[in-house]
Amino acid sequence: MNLKAGTYQVDKTITFDDRDSNVTYRSVDGPGKAVFEAGQEVTGWTPYKDGIFKAPVDVGQPFYSLYAEGKRATTARFPNKASDDKWAPYLKSVLFDPTKEAVHDQLGFSTGDIDPSWDLRLGTDWPAQVTVWSGGSWSWFTDTIPMLDINFAKKRTTLVYPARYGFINSGGGSRYYVQNSLSLLDQAGEYYLDYPAKTLYYKPSGGTMDGVKVFRPTQTEVFSIAGASANRRVENLTLDGLTIQHTDFMQWYRYGWNGTGDSGVKHKYPKYDTQIEMPRNQWGAITLTNTRGVTLTRLHLQQTGFTGIELLFANEKATVSDSLLEHIGNDGIKVEGGYPGEGDLAHGNTFTNNYIHHIGELVPGDSAGIEIMDSGHNLVSHTVVEHGARYGISIESRPEIPNADNYTGGNTVKYVRLSHLAQDSGDTGPFYAYGVRNEPPYTPDASVSQMIIDDANADPSMPDAKPYGVHMDFGGCGFAFSDIKVTNTESDPYHGPSAGPCDTFANVSWEAGFDDSKLQYDQIGVLPSFPYEKP
Repeated sequence: MNLKAGTYQVDKTITFDDRDSNVTYRSVDGPGKAVFEAGQEVTGWTPYKDGIFKAPVDVGQPFYSLYAEGKRATTARFPNKASDDKWAPYLKSVLFDPTKEAVHDQLGFSTGDIDPSWDLRLGTDWPAQVTVWSGGSWSWFTDTIPMLDINFAKKRTTLVYPARYGFINSGGGSRYYVQNSLSLLDQAGEYYLDYPAKTLYYKPSGGTMDGVKVFRPTQTEVFSIAGASANRRVENLTLDGLTIQHTDFMQWYRYGWNGTGDSGVKHKYPKYDTQIEMPRNQWGAITLTNTRGVTLTRLHLQQTGFTGIELLFANEKATVSDSLLEHIGNDGIKVEGGYPGEGDLAHGNTFTNNYIHHIGELVPGDSAGIEIMDSGHNLVSHTVVEHGARYGISIESRPEIPNADNYTGGNTVKYVRLSHLAQDSGDTGPFYAYGVRNEPPYTPDASVSQMIIDDANADPSMPDAKPYGVHMDFGGCGFAFSDIKVTNTESDPYHGPSAGPCDTFANVSWEAGFDDSKLQYDQIGVLPSFPYEKP
């Protein structure tokens, strides 16, 4: 099916099932010309005060993100963001009660951090929120959670839902900021939705709304490509040259279940509950489930509320190629295989000639340009990932899973450039692996070659272990590294697994004798055939 240039308003998720196999949907006038718009323009702006404008909005379907002046707007927050490329500065949690160090839903604050005069709407269905690097001095995951109440005498706020971790450990308190209150709207580019009053507030950068376009998202997913089961898949469907933009976030976010078996479903390795997204968060602007041979090519995904492309559970031989993904709320591309030891359903996918930048804008914790979870024998090649708080490429399973039940082996990464990553998190690196090979023998069946990593330096407020270039965490074994150059990292260029030497190296910059001439610079990153202007 040929789609002419123009804007196609998405009023509900476009779904394909196995009856739609062997069909191509193409932007016939060139890549990016057929635009699938998941937002609606907000009009009717009038002055409010202090350079802020307001407009009526339909809140029959609430929204949790906004796009204005050609970029993502910021939910009104305190402290204010330093810049569009930063998440800092932050406040810092404190221990309000010596017996409450391990709690996940009560956060202590210092005098002056939260002002009693702020209108936080606590106790309503649209309260203020905290976005927090839970875990105290650990900086791995960010949670965005509504506030339930505040006790100013105890200097403690209670949250509606528990965070991933507690807010204090021996290394100190968690970094956080408060958001979603009109009282906090004081910086250009910020917005606030007064849900009960059906009114949107926005402060434009130029002091006027003349010529300013504002889009409120109405959809979280634009395309869902889903077969009925792993035995009844969508096959050989192609999306070619489409632009997808302005999808939504969610009312609250936490990564994974907090405890073993918390999913309530019996699994061979119930600890894996803590490693994957909860079902409420398993989606992207494009979601693939139960597919084989699906091709996503020459796409332009921009300004998404959550993950760009999600390959959920049973997907094999999918291809994402020649695509530009920019300003993504969470991961650029995420492969999430099924539970380990229960069938290898996700493998053999190809991600090539893709440019991915500014990832994790709403979920800086655990975000990646490409994340591969419990899925093996995938190829990542000719890829650029730039600008993110945590990973560029992450390949993960769980360290307690024996090799026989672990499907994360055999991945190939080559001709890749990773830069300006690990910018706001710790114990990480632009290239990261965890729980891939957890017991000997560690004979390499995965390879990483022709890779350049540059600039892994976290915000000065980040209290955790400083970023590495390549971080092979627990079980980051079974990789053969060759022709790798790492520069400008805050900590070591390579950090090996606790198991000891279990990867192999040939011509890597952290070992003596590195030969830069062996890097094929003309092949690293996207190829000259890349169909979009590079940022």
